[in-house]
Amino acid sequence: METIIDEKEIKKTFAGLKRKVVEIAGEVHDIVEDTLWTDYNKLPILSQKIQDAMENVIKMRSEYHFLS
Repeated sequence: METIIDEKEIKKTFAGLKRKVVEIAGEVHDIVEDTLWTDYNKLPILSQKIQDAMENVIKMRSEYHFLS
């Protein structure tokens, strides 16, 4: 039996993963812009979250070549 790939659902999931990365990056940006001197200790944690989230994005890109 052949598996049917629902490109629309995959693209929706992929967009959600990318949005998560951008949201975390936004948190980093806000700290750098506004509260660096008090919240600098959050940066390593957020950096790790970005790396973890990007792994999911990269994995999906490698599995589904129609994603850009």
